[in-house]
Parts: sequence; structure tokens; C-alpha cells
Amino acid sequence: MSPQSHHRMHPLPITRLLLLISLLVMGAVASSCTSPPQPPSQLLPNEPAVSDLLKRAQGGEADAQNQLGIHYSEGQGLPQNYQEAKYWFKKAADQGHAGAQVNLGTLYSLGQGAPFSDPMALFWFQKAAEQRNALAFAKLGMMYERGRGVSQNLVEAHMWYNLSAAYGEKRATESRNAIAKHMTAEQIAEAESRAKKWTPTRR
Repeated sequence: MSPQSHHRMHPLPITRLLLLISLLVMGAVASSCTSPPQPPSQLLPNEPAVSDLLKRAQGGEADAQNQLGIHYSEGQGLPQNYQEAKYWFKKAADQGHAGAQVNLGTLYSLGQGAPFSDPMALFWFQKAAEQRNALAFAKLGMMYERGRGVSQNLVEAHMWYNLSAAYGEKRATESRNAIAKHMTAEQIAEAESRAKKWTPTRR
């Protein structure tokens, strides 16, 4: 094979290589152009709703305040901000909104946007439980099961989980059945009796 014919073999692979590189670069540019707009486009439909929610919350509507707190705590349509979430949950909780009371207690139990405090978590869970809030019952069951802010007490935990399940919280049934495996028949009977007799201490 002559040097000239040998030399002619190189341009073809190089041309293919350059073509491949150009395609990859074009693909990267195209993907970079199409990817970033996706998150804003998902938020745009929510902007009017969030704006309306903010107005209602500022106007003192407890349900709107709680919903706004959820938006902030979960980063839905708004930047995630636990301090803002706590602010709005507290405003609604002070008006007696059970859902906000549970949400506020949860922030205290996790130390998110509020100082970590089991006593404060218990305080708000109990206030919501007085309104027969199913999730509040479950939260109290968890606190007694783990001995957080109170002495560990499986009978109390079972009672709260039982109440939560009775009010529709399906996960509470699983928690109740799980701790029942570590309880005697007498303890379970006592917990069930307490659940049946339970009534709010205040209205």
C-alpha cells in the first residue's frame, strides 16, 4: 500500500469523530435549553393560587394560614422555609385549627423552624387531640410508644393509636398492632377500655 493511500484513510474517521462531537455538543446544548424551564413551568400555574392563599392568610383565615404553612414546609409553589411554615402554623393553631396544631407540634418534634422540644410537640398534639383529630391521636401514640416528652407507656400508646384508627388513620392500625405484640392480654384490654371511655377534657 502506497504512503498516499495509507494517508487517505485518516480523514474519514476524523470526520466521523468531529461529526459525533458536534452532535453531542448540540444535544447537550439542546438539553440545557429545554431542562431548566421545567421547574418554573410547574410553579407558574400555582402562582395565582399561592397569591390568593397569601391574601386570605394575611386576612386571618385559619385554613389558609395552615395551607400556606404546608406550602412553605414542603416547598410547594414556594421556597421551602420552615421558619415561615412555623409562623403561619402558629397563627392558625392559635385560632384553634386542629390541623395546624398537629403541623406545629410536628415542627417542634423535628426541630424544624422551631427549637426541638418534645414538651411543645406534646402540648400542640394534645390540643388537636381534644378536637378528635385522627393524626393528633397517632402522634400522641408515637410519643408514648417512644417515651418522648413522657414516660414510655405502651398502654397509653395503644389507646391513642386505637383512637386514631377509629377516626380513620390507617397507619395507626399498623402501629397499634405492632406494639400489641409486646403487650400482655391484660394491657391490651386496658388500652381498649380506655379508648372506648375517652372523651375530650375541654371543648
